[in-house]
Amino acid sequence: MKVDVYTLTGQKMTWRAATQPVGSALRIAPGFAAHATDVAPGLRVRIEAHYSPDEGRYLINRCDISAEGTEIVHRSLRQISIETIMRAATPHCIALSLDDGPPNMTAHDLTTTGGRILPEWLAEAVAKRGNRPERMEATELLYGIAALSGNPPVRAIADELGIPQRTAADWVKKARSEGRLEGMSYIVGRQADG
Repeated sequence: MKVDVYTLTGQKMTWRAATQPVGSALRIAPGFAAHATDVAPGLRVRIEAHYSPDEGRYLINRCDISAEGTEIVHRSLRQISIETIMRAATPHCIALSLDDGPPNMTAHDLTTTGGRILPEWLAEAVAKRGNRPERMEATELLYGIAALSGNPPVRAIADELGIPQRTAADWVKKARSEGRLEGMSYIVGRQADG
């Protein structure tokens, strides 16, 4: 599946479109349109989502499905995963900085091969004992990407950093108490589509 992400006015999504502050160091685009191709044979999906401060995540408010050279049938509709499209699109909409300056890259820019957000060497460094500032920054980033797209953040942090979920939950609790997760939330058991 290929996903292209745009602002709601039709420009290609860049870090400059991320104007809404969340957490202590992240900015997000207030809304986006994601165009997914190859979601099922001959089908294209376009979703629109807007950030809801009350929910602490993006809410999908439009979904269009179109067919090219085929018809839309129930069998192909079952192959479409809106959650997967959201998971692929959201990192394009989150801006951050790896230094103390203003945001100047998207979370998508950090994505490496194998579906990882952080490079393996950085994930290993963050998980090491005594690496507290970098750990809290990574926790905020990974939590934000997961929660804003409606996915379980504790599991995402544990998987990305190769740590137990109990440890990830503890780091989330500490990051929240430091005010790093303001404007982002995830309710256990909530489905990504609402």
